[in-house]
Amino acid sequence: MKAISILGSTGSIGTQTLDIVSQYPHQFRVVGLAALRNVELLAQQIREFQPEIAAIGEAQKLPELQAAIKDVDPQPILLAGEAGVIEVAHYGDAEVVVTGIVGCAGLLPTIAAIKAGKDIALANKETLIAGGPVVLPLVEQHGVKLLPADSEHSAIFQCLQGVPSGGLRRILLTASGGAFRDWPVEKLSQVSVSDALKHPNWSMGRKITIDSATLMNKGLEVIEAHWLFGVNYDQIEIVIHPQSIIHSLIELQDTSVLAQLGWPDMRLPLLYALSWPERIYTDWQQLDLVKVGQMTFRSPDHQKYPCMQLAYAAGRTGGCMPAALNAANEQAVALFLAEKIQFLDIPRLIEQACDRYQLHNISTPTLDDIIAADQWARQEVLAMSQTLGCVAKTF
Repeated sequence: MKAISILGSTGSIGTQTLDIVSQYPHQFRVVGLAALRNVELLAQQIREFQPEIAAIGEAQKLPELQAAIKDVDPQPILLAGEAGVIEVAHYGDAEVVVTGIVGCAGLLPTIAAIKAGKDIALANKETLIAGGPVVLPLVEQHGVKLLPADSEHSAIFQCLQGVPSGGLRRILLTASGGAFRDWPVEKLSQVSVSDALKHPNWSMGRKITIDSATLMNKGLEVIEAHWLFGVNYDQIEIVIHPQSIIHSLIELQDTSVLAQLGWPDMRLPLLYALSWPERIYTDWQQLDLVKVGQMTFRSPDHQKYPCMQLAYAAGRTGGCMPAALNAANEQAVALFLAEKIQFLDIPRLIEQACDRYQLHNISTPTLDDIIAADQWARQEVLAMSQTLGCVAKTF
C-alpha cells in the first residue's frame, strides 16, 4: 500500500486522485490533504479518507474546518495558511505527494516535499515553468522521482519507457484547440467568460480551462517538457488534435513515432504517476477506435493563439523570464475571470509585462529571484490593467 499526500485535494486533480484511492483502497493510503478554501468538501474528504494531517490555505477558515470535523475520531492535525500547506507537503511517511495546487502557489510546497525525500506526482506545471532552474537540482540532490501527472507529459513519459539514452529526436505535444478552435479570429473580441469556460473535451478547473482557450497551457507545457525531458525548444512542436485521443507523441532518431492514446480522462495519467512503474488493472471504459472513427490534426494558428509564441520566447530567454510569463498569465486570467479585462487583453498584458521584464531578468536565478519575478509580473499586470494601456504589437 503506497502512502500519498494530496495538495489541492478539493480541486479537479485532487478529487480525481481521491476517486482513484476510493477505487483502489488496498493500493493507496492518504496521509495528508491540503485545500485552498473549500471547507465543506475538505471536511467530507477528512471523514472518508482519515488523513493524519490536513490544512486549509485560507487561514481564516480554520475555525470553520475545526467545527465541521469536531466529531471525527481520531482527529487529524489541522493547520492553516501557506505554512500549513507546506507542512502537509513534507509530513510523515507519504511516499508520493500529488501537487494539484493551481499556479505558482504550488512551488514552495513542492520544494518542501522534495527536500523531505518525497516523490512528486506533478500536476502543477508551474512548479517547473517558474522554478525549473531551482527545482531540478533539488530533485537530483535528494534522489526523488518527478513523475508527470498531466495527460501530455504522462503520454511522453510513457512513450519514453525503454527508449535508450539519446534515442529521442522530437516531442509532439497535442492540443485540443480549446473552446475557440472553430471560431474565426475576428470573433474573439466578443468572447465572454462563459464562452471561454466551455472546453469541448476535458473537465478541468477554471484557470486551466482559460489557459486552454488561449493555448497558453500548451505554451507552458512546452517549457515544462523542456525541463522534464531535457530537450531544447527546437525539438518540441505543438499540433492541434481536436479529438484529444492521442495525448502526445515522440519521434525517435530513426523517425519512428510512438504515441499514447486514451479517452480524455485525467485519472489515467494520475494513476500511472501513482503506480509507476507498475500497471494497475482498471474497469474503466476501454478505448474503442471504431467509436472514435477518425483522428485529425492541424497546425496551430499563431494569429489566433499568440500566447504559444510568447511562451516559446520566454523559455528560450530563460532565467526568471518563464516565471514572469507564468505570473503575468495567472494575473491576467484572474482579471478576465473577474470580468475586469477582455479575452484579447490576456496576451497583450502578458506580452507587455514580459517586454518590460527584460531589463530585470536574472539568467541564473535563486528561489528568491524567482519569487521576486513572480511578484513583479503580477503587480505589473495589475497596474497595466488599471489603465488598460495594453495595445501591444499586432499578432
